[in-house]
Amino acid sequence: MGYVYLYTGTGGGKTANALGLALRSVGHGKKVVVIQFLKWREDIGEYLIKNRLAPYYEIYQFGREVWLGEEEKTEEFAGEKFEVECVKSVDRELAKKGLDFARKIMKEKKPHLLVLDEIGLAVHWKLLEVKDVLELLDDVPEETTVVLTGRLAPKELADRADFVNVVQQVKMPKDFKLTEGIQY
Repeated sequence: MGYVYLYTGTGGGKTANALGLALRSVGHGKKVVVIQFLKWREDIGEYLIKNRLAPYYEIYQFGREVWLGEEEKTEEFAGEKFEVECVKSVDRELAKKGLDFARKIMKEKKPHLLVLDEIGLAVHWKLLEVKDVLELLDDVPEETTVVLTGRLAPKELADRADFVNVVQQVKMPKDFKLTEGIQY
């Protein structure tokens, strides 16, 4: 029986934890599928490696080229400026496509590991209904382990998960730069 892991919290490293499990699985010749909600960048390490790790590793993104938030503004993080938009209907459509795709992948490919990256935040922002994610988790094949990531994951996902890890930010330099191969 596969387990359900949840990596949530305000600290960095939730996706990195999930990708560590993915690397372990690929190392053993096991099939891994990563589905990223709210993400679109193809210059990130986990996306750039896909062809070199094929056929054991696949990654799919269901986001658009914008940072989402509760209000529209320009945000600065790690020396870079980002335009922030409010959630729009297209974001809900993309998230639903991602969840439907996860259902299809589970049935057709029955991966050893399925990573649903940023699904906690997608549920928090009401892009997905928590009941729909729970229904998906009820249909996970026996041989598949699922990893859920994302800050602000609702209590229902934590209750359903077998393992819950809260990544807490304790300290971060005020003026740091994003490092290729580390933060992305």
